[in-house]
Amino acid sequence: MNKIKRAVLIVCDSLRRDLITARSAPMLMRLAGQGCWFSDVRGVFPSTTRTSSASIATGCLPARHGLLGNTMLLQHADGLRCHSVGDPAFRGIMRAVTGRTLHVPTLAERVAGRGGACIMSNVSAGAAYFHDPDGHGEVYHRAGSYGPGGISYTGERALAIDAGADGDARMTERFCARLQAPDAPVVATLWLSEPDHSGHGNALGSPAHMAAIGRADRCVGQVLDTVQALRARGEDILLMAGSDHGMETVLGEVDVAASLVRAGLKDAAGSDDVVVAPNGSACVIGVAARARGRLPALIEHLAAQPWCGRVLHGAELADTGLPHDVPTCTLAVTMKQTGQSNIHGVAGGTWIASDPDEPKSYDGRGQHGGLGQHEQSPFLIVEGGGFARGLVQRHPARLIDYAPTMLRHLGLPHGGMDGGPLPCTTVPA
Repeated sequence: MNKIKRAVLIVCDSLRRDLITARSAPMLMRLAGQGCWFSDVRGVFPSTTRTSSASIATGCLPARHGLLGNTMLLQHADGLRCHSVGDPAFRGIMRAVTGRTLHVPTLAERVAGRGGACIMSNVSAGAAYFHDPDGHGEVYHRAGSYGPGGISYTGERALAIDAGADGDARMTERFCARLQAPDAPVVATLWLSEPDHSGHGNALGSPAHMAAIGRADRCVGQVLDTVQALRARGEDILLMAGSDHGMETVLGEVDVAASLVRAGLKDAAGSDDVVVAPNGSACVIGVAARARGRLPALIEHLAAQPWCGRVLHGAELADTGLPHDVPTCTLAVTMKQTGQSNIHGVAGGTWIASDPDEPKSYDGRGQHGGLGQHEQSPFLIVEGGGFARGLVQRHPARLIDYAPTMLRHLGLPHGGMDGGPLPCTTVPA
């Protein structure tokens, strides 16, 4: 008899790979010893969780799948507007305005009717729901859970947890039980809120942040033990553990829209001629047709600001995986980064674009969204499924390679994606 094949993915949100050590994350190091450590992994741009979730689920870059940040612009009948993708209602808004959610199929859609998919996520509702926005599989989240067809799960079937390490631990128990159920899905994803939750609230490398890495690591160990038990039962499981992006320390915050108003390049704070979608250490800027003549001045003004790293326009947007020359993504800014270390010796600092709708300050704490070295340094370990044991793979890996790698293991088609299956074999480091 052929073995049952499954693919299991664990995401430790915001865990940059240079913070993984035998002391901080012994279970991940144990997994690396049993599997294949990818030493060159990159995220997507903007390097936000909601965009990353859609990219992992579809195997496509944002230009293809259409989710352009933690906040993004939509072209309404009466003009450009910025929306929070984290809003549980955003899927409905996006569908009403554009006629659809994501532009390409997700993993959940590809395996519907072939064993199904399940995601349990303790990050924002948007990141959870855009992993499977059209209800092809199971999605468990504290804002609401649903099964195939979008049927709501209530009572004991719902996921009533809080963000943070305690909620992650409870969710991991549920996830491991789901893996062992008779009707376990062929694709199962566990998306932990740590160390992202603690990194946003504390200095990177602080005791609280390192403790959160340890708590996430224990969740990984619990899943690893469950997977090993299932293998002993005869199942052929590909296990992938990684992160969506890293973090850098916030050096300062700036209201980009206000800067444009002061420069006379945006009519007013709430005007729809030039609209900014802040995404941490990046922002996407939409320019209405009537304001297109301001583009040269906009680019010149932004590039001259001390908090600006790069202004992306036209082909540069396409090179980073974003759509270009459209009103909802006319320009993008990746904020200025430095190599300086914080008080705990963690390298990497960045300016961020503040969000007027989210008054929380991140000064001195962790944030992400841009193209900084450490934001673009997630980790990936792949174990089982024929991957080399205890070796380092230098082949570049991207978030968009995760889905085709899982589909290859399951023996299912993976065409039409921007990414491709990762190589299984390598040479010692």
